[in-house]
Amino acid sequence: MTDIQGLGARIRQLRRAAGMSQADLAGAGLSPSYISLLESGKRTPSVEVLNQLAERLKCDPAQLLGFVEQEPQEQQQPHQQVLELEVEVRYAEMSLHNGDPQTALRVYQEVQQKTSRASQPELWLTAETGIARALEHTGSLEEAVRRYEGLRTAHERSQDRIAVLPVVVALCRCYRELGDLSHAIELAESTLAELEKLELTPTLVDIELQSTLVGIYCERGDLHRAAYLASRAIEHAQAIRNPKARAAAYWNASVVMHRNGRTADALPLIQRALAIYAEGEDERALARLRNAYAGVLLQMDEPDARTAKDLLRQSVSTLSDLGSAIDVAYCETSLARAELLLGNNPSAIAHATNALELLGPEHRLETARTLLVVAAAHLAEGDGDAAEAAYERGALILEASGAGRQAAFAWAELAEMLEARGQDERAVWAYRQGMRCLGRSGSLLGGRTPAVKKG
Repeated sequence: MTDIQGLGARIRQLRRAAGMSQADLAGAGLSPSYISLLESGKRTPSVEVLNQLAERLKCDPAQLLGFVEQEPQEQQQPHQQVLELEVEVRYAEMSLHNGDPQTALRVYQEVQQKTSRASQPELWLTAETGIARALEHTGSLEEAVRRYEGLRTAHERSQDRIAVLPVVVALCRCYRELGDLSHAIELAESTLAELEKLELTPTLVDIELQSTLVGIYCERGDLHRAAYLASRAIEHAQAIRNPKARAAAYWNASVVMHRNGRTADALPLIQRALAIYAEGEDERALARLRNAYAGVLLQMDEPDARTAKDLLRQSVSTLSDLGSAIDVAYCETSLARAELLLGNNPSAIAHATNALELLGPEHRLETARTLLVVAAAHLAEGDGDAAEAAYERGALILEASGAGRQAAFAWAELAEMLEARGQDERAVWAYRQGMRCLGRSGSLLGGRTPAVKKG
């Protein structure tokens, strides 16, 4: 007699190995919910349905029609169990790549539950790494950091300096988003210092770590260190002759030049990076790079908001399918900036509000930057109270994150607005806050104790 539970498991395994979703397998005439019930062993399919599924799965119908009850899981050959779990891992990886981190998280967790860290350490670590990546993609940064830190400890105990690098890159990325710039820099710098002692040949992951560190220094406002690391990353990338490494190095070097006010020099570099990614298959990375390119266009001496808006619409379309909610949030913030420059203030507020909802409470740096866009849009609309609240909240988040230059800019924007509204004492206080972020004494302005904001 056909084993319904075993048949459902076999169909699920073949579907995932083929890279198909339940909707893909359902096709015409069947519903995704029916496929779900079938895979869970809650429906008995007809011979006709099994023939349809075999055709779509490109397998011999006998594999389904003649399916016999499998041995219990604990009695299966260990090699067969590992093969099935590896199929599940590939399916989870594909789900993550296709912008479905929730499914990836669930499958990785299922794999880990079926493995033993003692007897199958590599498979267990692969699942644990996948869980951390999926958590990061869903925006659960603090939980992702906990998992990544556990992985870092495990690799360091085994003295596997190569395997630890991707984990360090991910940790630095998470700490940056959480607003802990100092810790991210300390971790990246110490890892790079250890690599230099080992005198290893640079690899793609080395370049990624250097590029990540460039971005973090830019956030903190240390543009000299960022520029040095960016030039070194380009040298290393050219030495290993890896297009992806060169693209990452060009990308971050363009950010440094842009932050230094050298937009004319930044544009060719980011265009080179775009050309390299356009030749590859990483559509998510290409969309994110288009977003960065749009950001440069928006902050030129003569902003090209319309071109930037077109680029961002392309990015949103791609990232809605392949990226994470955070990727989309970054695009929404940039779209808000574009709409603000085009004079579409209500639309700017709508895009920024959507970005804040997608970011959630953990992506603090981007939240702060989005709040500054909200403030500018409200100010353009004549709503001074809303603008003041957004400026102050954004400045405080930036300051707490260690992004001193950005915080100083936000305080200065608030001060100018307060001065224009006739709130001189509050304006002096805001100027003093900004100067303090730059390491200067606010007493230079001769201000008194910060005025209390009116209720």
